[in-house]
Amino acid sequence: MTAPASDASPVTPSSGTVGPVVILAGGLSHERDVSVRSGRRVADALREAGVEVLVHDVDADLLRFLRDTDPALVWPVLHGASGEDGSLQDVLALAGVPTVGTGPRQSRQAWSKPVAKAELLQGGLSTPDYVTLPQALFRDLGAQTVLDMIVDRLGLPLVVKPVQGGSALGVTRVDDAGRFPRAMVDCFSYGDTALIERAVDGIEVAVSVVDGPDGLEALPAVEIVTSGSYDYDARYNPGPVEYFTPARLDAEAGRKVAEVARRAHEILGLKHLSRTDIILDADGTPHVLEVNVSPGLTETSLLPQAAEAAGYSLSALYRRIVEHALVPAG
Repeated sequence: MTAPASDASPVTPSSGTVGPVVILAGGLSHERDVSVRSGRRVADALREAGVEVLVHDVDADLLRFLRDTDPALVWPVLHGASGEDGSLQDVLALAGVPTVGTGPRQSRQAWSKPVAKAELLQGGLSTPDYVTLPQALFRDLGAQTVLDMIVDRLGLPLVVKPVQGGSALGVTRVDDAGRFPRAMVDCFSYGDTALIERAVDGIEVAVSVVDGPDGLEALPAVEIVTSGSYDYDARYNPGPVEYFTPARLDAEAGRKVAEVARRAHEILGLKHLSRTDIILDADGTPHVLEVNVSPGLTETSLLPQAAEAAGYSLSALYRRIVEHALVPAG
């Protein structure tokens, strides 16, 4: 059963009156359209919960708008560079604006997939073995020789992805070594450095984590089933992918992936919300693929599906996130 929306009283901290919540959506990354859709959905849900909401793009007018508006809180619903790499969070911190989401330093670390993977490994979590390869080095050392060495080291199949970015842009699974060069070219069109990791076959799930008054809550895992690649089109357009929410896991597997997602959130120092993508291999071992500090919140996105499976209305859950973010740290 879906929980009822929160009442329509204004959102306030422990004392005093607050101004509106500003949703930042859009930006100039490859994922602009997703951000616009996510921002619209968050704004609608918060308004349903009785929150005063304004929506603004990330543009030359933003800082003046924030000064004039004096918002209680800013929620950056942005995907891709500048929205997730910590730079916008730095600017908002300089402006003295409280925000929903992870801070600048932790955002930068999570945005870089190799850095995040190293921290997760150090924290005791499993993630597929990988190498990183800058485009210049790839070219200077002789492309085919380097690719042959990677196949010898990691085997096939492989997954090639930009070290930074989201929504599966520039991501290719390589089952045949003959497709490896093309995958690298596609990857380099989205960034100067590629991350090549061993592909792990198994059950793919996404586990969203939200902060709340009682600590971290892992929402029900969403199982992702697709006959092809789980690429940009599959993620944001209805039809190509089948989702099972909650995932078709036994109790022990469900407990494992929930704990992995909470631990990833903690290890990377994330705040308020995140989504961890996991593969459960044939032995039941969970492997972290990546952790997203600003998960998609569109009508086909995974966190909203998980929230509804947990019995939350989106308006109630997003209001809870806002209220939690308004509580002073410490």
